Amino acid sequence: MRVCVIGTGYVGLVTGVCLAHIGHHVICVDNNEEKVKLMKAGQSPIFEPGLSELMQSSTAVGLLEFSSDIAEGVKHGDILFIAVGTPPLPTGESDTRYVEAVARGIGANLNDGYKVIVNKSTVPIGSGDWVRMIVMDGIAERQKVLVGAGGVVSEETVEKIAAEFDVVSNPEFLREGSAIFDTFNPDRIVLGSNSQKAIAMMQQLYTPIVERKFAEDKSLPPVPVVVTDLNSAEMIKYAANAFLATKISFINEVANICDRVGADVTQVAKGIGLDSRIGSKFLNAGIGWGGSCFPKDVSALIHTADDYGYEAQLMKAAVSVNQRQRLIAIEKLQQELKILKGKTVGLLGLTFKPDTDDMRDAPALNLIEQLNRLGTKVKAYDPIVSQSGMAHGLSGVYVESDPERLADGCDALVLVTEWAQFQSLDYVKMAKLMNNPVMIDGRNFLDRKELENAGFRYVGIGH
Repeated sequence: MRVCVIGTGYVGLVTGVCLAHIGHHVICVDNNEEKVKLMKAGQSPIFEPGLSELMQSSTAVGLLEFSSDIAEGVKHGDILFIAVGTPPLPTGESDTRYVEAVARGIGANLNDGYKVIVNKSTVPIGSGDWVRMIVMDGIAERQKVLVGAGGVVSEETVEKIAAEFDVVSNPEFLREGSAIFDTFNPDRIVLGSNSQKAIAMMQQLYTPIVERKFAEDKSLPPVPVVVTDLNSAEMIKYAANAFLATKISFINEVANICDRVGADVTQVAKGIGLDSRIGSKFLNAGIGWGGSCFPKDVSALIHTADDYGYEAQLMKAAVSVNQRQRLIAIEKLQQELKILKGKTVGLLGLTFKPDTDDMRDAPALNLIEQLNRLGTKVKAYDPIVSQSGMAHGLSGVYVESDPERLADGCDALVLVTEWAQFQSLDYVKMAKLMNNPVMIDGRNFLDRKELENAGFRYVGIGH
């Protein structure tokens, strides 16, 4: 099928590359010319395991192209994905300016033939009808331009173009760091639309994935496809992220109680996670959730509830617990070192989770800010940030090139991001380089006995 993906951020690029890999002809459009040049050269602008390789192979066989011309993309695609960012505003609601600009651009360039316009961006509930309205506005604006230039565009032509597209909500459920795997092995695919024709085209688009032709385990039954209305599809995305964020905040609250009563939250999580009604995923206590999705989506859902006269108290509590949890590492440092002023603290990891270069709303940023406020010298090492040049954009922290340099002269270390390689560092050597070998394990990720045998005083979260 012929596909256009507009926006090559995290979601858009992964979506376009994976659809090309399963055999569709995809043009990815972005208004950043430098970024387009980079992608045409086979280089991914984001770090995601396996993405560059798939980009290069699909480009080589002619199934994946990149362009900065939205008109070219709209002309090419029978299915047009809107995959631009919807960052949070200070009020908590989503900034939909980029979605609006793309929808208007699609309307201004619609050509003959039926099109399915897909909301892949996480957008507020009700955005499907809103996008349709904006596309119609784009069509009307083009009509005015043509008439003003001496062209003749009848009302029938405008109505015909309007009848030749439908809007579908197709939310993404990708985890940064495993987005390729998640695309080919999804738990479900959600399609929201009132048009059977549009749904049929989307089902055809995803058939290779539904039939698990690219899955890790091809013997599994077909991927469930949830077909619903636009509003429900949009709500599914928000509700899923809000529930997962709440689940993490819940286990963090339990961890804080465990700290006070002498229980071990890792054992508690194991015990309750074996309950089939609860499950073990997202029960890892630590220093809170971050990234580009959970904070933005929970805040947006709270704001939507407020708009319609309802106070989402549970979700507000989940956010409040998470904000407090980010300072747990500071409290534990103060318990171990007492006064932090004049001390040196090293952070192991900076990104909000492993296997990504994403620093958006990362807990590390809060730790750096608070430690600076308390007069602490802050050092950090991150497998991606330390090597990528991203460190130039960080203030208040000295980014080191390797773990040993990080440990040298530190009064304590804090594990912030659970990168796999942090489980096999030379902790004996690192302990000897420190002024005071203390490890605050902010993710309960390291082996307590191994750290203690290496000479560290080990402090976890909730045990």
